[in-house]
Amino acid sequence: MPAQVSPMRKVGKEVPTPSYYKTRIPSPSPSVPEIKTQEQINGMRRSCKLAREVLDSLDTVIKVGMTTDELDVYVHDWVTSRGAYPSPLNYRGFPKSICTSVNNVVCHGIPDNRPLHDGDIVNVDITVYYQGYHGDCSAMYLVGEVDDKGKHLVRVTLQALDLAISICKPGQAFSAIGNTIEKFVKENNLSVVPNYAGHGIGSYFHGPPDINHYANSLSGKMAAGMTFTIEPILSQGSPRMVILDDQWTSVTVDGSRTAQWEHTVLVTPTGVEVLTGPPYVFAQG
Repeated sequence: MPAQVSPMRKVGKEVPTPSYYKTRIPSPSPSVPEIKTQEQINGMRRSCKLAREVLDSLDTVIKVGMTTDELDVYVHDWVTSRGAYPSPLNYRGFPKSICTSVNNVVCHGIPDNRPLHDGDIVNVDITVYYQGYHGDCSAMYLVGEVDDKGKHLVRVTLQALDLAISICKPGQAFSAIGNTIEKFVKENNLSVVPNYAGHGIGSYFHGPPDINHYANSLSGKMAAGMTFTIEPILSQGSPRMVILDDQWTSVTVDGSRTAQWEHTVLVTPTGVEVLTGPPYVFAQG
């Protein structure tokens, strides 16, 4: 359960900030999926590279006994020291610079003074606003000695993400992502939490298209130049969830553990480029 949350941190005047830094309310996003220019794509590559670098740095930082608030301070300082803004900070009033979702927390966990325990699994969701563009990614971390079922959950979730990315290409239906993920997840005796979707991203944090991770027949197709996130959440038990009184933290109704991985991707003329990954490209033959 949530513990004590420290006051919202500030950023220095030297850090360029998004529109919602003081207002809490983001500027309107496009009404349809944006086809980005080469200049915009280059901007996305820069922000996504930075987001990935801070995410990778956590491999040697996260440990038993560390609080998620300490983790938030680390990322906040890392990001702002490089002239970037931690995108979640005050986005619609979110009080921290990252989301930390531990065990049965589905997503949007608020960093607090609860220490991480041996055997915990934790998702750290990082988005940075850098030179006018947002780059968004998340990863799972194993704290201490995690049991085999926990490792299976984390592994299958990453495999589901990679499988979904591999089918992306111009002309592909957005619904193919969810259909691919749910089939694979059922084969591995887990369930997809349907309440949260991937999203378009660019100079705006969230916009069209919505990327559903469950089986669906919704309309819309990918086109070269689109950038969006894919971020499936899997549960070991029920996919049902509730949001706690803080209006952010989402937890499973049965207390089952969840896992999530996330990448920002670019649809290319020949397939897809993972902007927040170790550089790799899926080219469709």
